[in-house]
Amino acid sequence: MTSSSATGTFAIAYIPAGVWAGMDETCARMTFRKTYAGALAGTSDGTMLTAGDPATGNAGYVAMERFTGTLAGRSGSFVLQHAGMMRDRHDALHVLVTPGSGTGELAGIAGTMAIAADSGGSRYTFDFTLTAYSA
Repeated sequence: MTSSSATGTFAIAYIPAGVWAGMDETCARMTFRKTYAGALAGTSDGTMLTAGDPATGNAGYVAMERFTGTLAGRSGSFVLQHAGMMRDRHDALHVLVTPGSGTGELAGIAGTMAIAADSGGSRYTFDFTLTAYSA
């Protein structure tokens, strides 16, 4: 098993998918597509549920995101699972690899991702482990 850390940037595009059935605008759904660059290179598609009022600094979200591309010279895919919350503009975010979701040369992957965003763009730090791979 190999433990490593990968860093890089990503761009994200959101596509609103409406409010949750029977709810008001404080509960929204959306899909998104990310393009990753750096040690993690590829694209991902995801679905997100949000609730709260981000304009006041109080909201939360959950999301599932399937990445397809390369990491550490290996090709495959895996799913990232997000849980985020903002209270009084203070963020708490947890992003981890969904166990059992790795495919191809990324089968058996585990890890966590930290995300930072500011006027310079969006960046990730991905701490991960990969099992030995044999074709």
